[in-house]
Amino acid sequence: MVKEPTHAPLLSIVVPVYGVEAYLYQCLESIRADIPAGESDAVELIAVDDASPDGCGDMLRAYAAGRDLIRVVHLSSNVGLGLARNAGLDVATGRYVWFVDSDDWLPPGTIAAVLDRLRQHQPDVLMLDHLRVHEDGRREVDASSPLLRGITGVTRLADQPRLLRVQHTAWNKVVRRDFMDELELRFFPGWYEDIPFSHPLLIGAEKISVLDRVCYLYRQGRQGAITSTRSSRHFDAFAQYERLMDWVARKHPDERLQAELFELMISHYLVVVGNDGRMHPHLRRDFFHRAAAHYRRYLPTDGYPLPPGATGLKHRLVGRGDWLAYSALRQAHRVAGRLRRPGPAAVDGGSPAADEEPGRRAGNAPTRDGALTPERRDALAGGRLP
Repeated sequence: MVKEPTHAPLLSIVVPVYGVEAYLYQCLESIRADIPAGESDAVELIAVDDASPDGCGDMLRAYAAGRDLIRVVHLSSNVGLGLARNAGLDVATGRYVWFVDSDDWLPPGTIAAVLDRLRQHQPDVLMLDHLRVHEDGRREVDASSPLLRGITGVTRLADQPRLLRVQHTAWNKVVRRDFMDELELRFFPGWYEDIPFSHPLLIGAEKISVLDRVCYLYRQGRQGAITSTRSSRHFDAFAQYERLMDWVARKHPDERLQAELFELMISHYLVVVGNDGRMHPHLRRDFFHRAAAHYRRYLPTDGYPLPPGATGLKHRLVGRGDWLAYSALRQAHRVAGRLRRPGPAAVDGGSPAADEEPGRRAGNAPTRDGALTPERRDALAGGRLP
């Protein structure tokens, strides 16, 4: 039974929970303890137990006992991250919704800053900065964080197109609930569920606000994270991009936008197919050919700006469906990477960003004037991550 709040809050924070017993308390406490005095009516926390196989369900029951601002939804069967978010959204009553993953947490002062910005700008989407936190405690600035700099007031994607290259995740955006409904957006099942959700938010928004402040601590290297799990479920990315492209074609049929998304899509596929931590060798050829089929299917009529250097070469190989040439190029980069970097090689040829998404963690850092260098543009699609 989910308790209904007495007053509609400004912000609903939805936390899907599955298999995170070691991290759950830290996440929940970082939210609850950060709500400013006098703002308890402005925030509700909705935790969704996605039939977690460990002790998370019992932890949530105990944590919510006696705390009115915390509401718990227990699902009878595991539905996955996207549909668990939907279950929380179904009972959320806030004007704005923020999806926080249960293995991550918030730094102090975050909620006060978020509430202040929501009241000040009343945006459709509020974008937030974050840090990546490694298991050894090391904190790392995201490569796309500079794209958030220097944006004051409210803006639109047409005025700040670089925002499309900020990590396409749900957790770095606070979204006006009515706006989400206007766009008919919900999460789909499967992995890479953020793809058809995050991009449309920015494309459709008339008012985007950017909070240039670290508001989220993103845990790296957790066992079970999709970026470090070999599985055929990485093929889910194809269905998610099909949903995105279908939405854009129906709602915003703009050729320049389609070209931009096309490049991001192919770059993303190259990151996935080239990463040993995600793609088992016996699946790699099939994934490459599926990417080539999407290349032919979605190639914009007037083409698209081909990335420079090795990245552009790999785009061409995908376009031709030339698996043998791509495989040879990938192997050459792996050997070169091992020769260049002393010590144990990182995943897939020694690049520390080999598991990163284009528009997420790798290769999107601009120069001071906001332009992407060829070297960073190569890293975007795995130019050094074959």
